[in-house]
Parts: sequence; structure tokens; C-alpha cells
Amino acid sequence: MTPHAGPIFDPQGHLTYIGEDGRRYVVAAMPDADEEQVDQVMERLRAGTALFNRIEVLAREWLLEVSGPELDRRAALALLLTSLETALEGLDDEESP
Repeated sequence: MTPHAGPIFDPQGHLTYIGEDGRRYVVAAMPDADEEQVDQVMERLRAGTALFNRIEVLAREWLLEVSGPELDRRAALALLLTSLETALEGLDDEESP
């Protein structure tokens, strides 16, 4: 599901976003954190909005390029997300930039 708006923390502390279908999706529960930590996370998410938008444009272009009669859009999207997840799995082992 493509986010229609940037992620927010709901009143229960869950990181959520509104999908293009208008439904709210829960990404993750926020670990116990004080208000300052939550503000810092939200600031980092806001700072990444432009980059996220670029990634979304590239993902849409990729889906248009590879989907067709042999590979429908849903299957292409599943392939893209699975491939990204696999490619990014080792990030915890790498040093942060």
C-alpha cells in the first residue's frame, strides 16, 4: 500500500500512515519513549519526506516498466517489496551514515 500522507503517531503511540485507499495502516508500535524522543523521531520522519517522495516516484516508474501481461502489477509490487526487504536486511550490521 502506498502512503497517501507522511507517517504520524496515533494517540496510542503507534506509527501509522493513511494509504492511497484512505485507510489508516499501523507500521509499528512506538517503544516506550518520552515526549522528547517522540518529537525527535517525528522530526527525522519529516526530514525524510522529500527522499521518500523520490523513492515513491522511482517505485512507480519501476512498476510501470516491469508489469505487463506476464507479471501483473500486484505481483510486481510484491516482488519489489520483497526485493527491497532482502536488500535492506543487513543494514543493522552496517555502520550508520
